[in-house]
Amino acid sequence: MKTIKYLLIGILLLSFSYSQAQVSVNVNIGTPPAWGPAGYSDARYYYLPDLETYYDVNTSNYVYLNDGRWVRTRSLPSAYRNYDLYNEYKVVLTDYRGDRPYDNFKTHKVKYGKGYKGQPQKTIGQKPGKGNNKQRKDNGPHDNGNHNRNDKGKGYGKH
Repeated sequence: MKTIKYLLIGILLLSFSYSQAQVSVNVNIGTPPAWGPAGYSDARYYYLPDLETYYDVNTSNYVYLNDGRWVRTRSLPSAYRNYDLYNEYKVVLTDYRGDRPYDNFKTHKVKYGKGYKGQPQKTIGQKPGKGNNKQRKDNGPHDNGNHNRNDKGKGYGKH
């Protein structure tokens, strides 16, 4: 009887430790980027008019012309490294389901030229560095507790 009891306890401990060792991996394939426009969860492509570039949500790739050929890369070319994807306009291609959005590039380039702004957009996520944890800007002198200082002629108080 003791043997069966110890055997059951051993099996329970072993199964418990095995369940603790399982690892969960979450890969967000096809998840829109934080800078993507809110409200379009089923769209596959965005067109970025200012860059004449597409973004493929499913593969997280940028699609753009490079030396006359369409290329797919995980990041924008270095010439656009300072481009603010959160604040610039994105055209959501809701009517295209293929793998080559650039087949319509001439139409997109004319219809959504550089500087194009449609309806105001909200992004899915917040721009990094924004929110409650951002550092306070220094807006000039601050009260340091020295209320009785007499600093005439040194830029403090009335003149």
